[in-house]
Amino acid sequence: MLIAFISPFYWTSHILILAGIIPLSIIGRVTREYLNAVIRIILPATGFLFIMQALFQPLPGKELFRIGFLHPTLESTLFAFRNAARVFAIASSFTLFLLTTHPRELMTDLTRRGLPPQIAYVIISTLQILPQMQAKAQTIIAAQRSRGLDTQSSFLKRIGSLVPLVGPLVFGSLVEVEERAIAIEARGFASTRPKTSLYDVPDTSSDKILRWILIALVVFALAARLWLS
Repeated sequence: MLIAFISPFYWTSHILILAGIIPLSIIGRVTREYLNAVIRIILPATGFLFIMQALFQPLPGKELFRIGFLHPTLESTLFAFRNAARVFAIASSFTLFLLTTHPRELMTDLTRRGLPPQIAYVIISTLQILPQMQAKAQTIIAAQRSRGLDTQSSFLKRIGSLVPLVGPLVFGSLVEVEERAIAIEARGFASTRPKTSLYDVPDTSSDKILRWILIALVVFALAARLWLS
């Protein structure tokens, strides 16, 4: 993400996608999930960004065509394509990170490396709140259907069915927050003594090599941007 954002070179984002993100998704065995996210979310967003900037970015240069007040130039099209590729690479990197790294493993390792447990708890709670609420909502919907609630008919009837669904979801989430607070207190969350973890996150030699390579590339991209600016 940093390399795509910092690098001053035009083809950096494209190289990252083709030589970095796609091979890593294959190695991580999440190619199908990654392509699904690309087709549904990333590609429509970056495509819309490309069209808006290509048509409405006022950059002087060779005019490609003119339709009314729309007259994109070659420079504006290249500018839009570069920004869209950059956003595509950044969003793809974050998507790959979410698909291959469980929040529990991430926070466990960061805590072991010195991250305060309070910050780790806030981050992992934020990452897990949506999946937990989605799973709880599906459970509530199934329970209400078993009681005869109509959730699959007309739009107005489905809107009316939201009330018996939202109530249990909100109150159930509040109860879970209280239960989670009691659980972490019982485990000595506020204790200042050194803590151990049930999960041991391995840090292999290939992980270390890849990490140092990425750090070196970030430093190179930053130096190149400062040098060329």
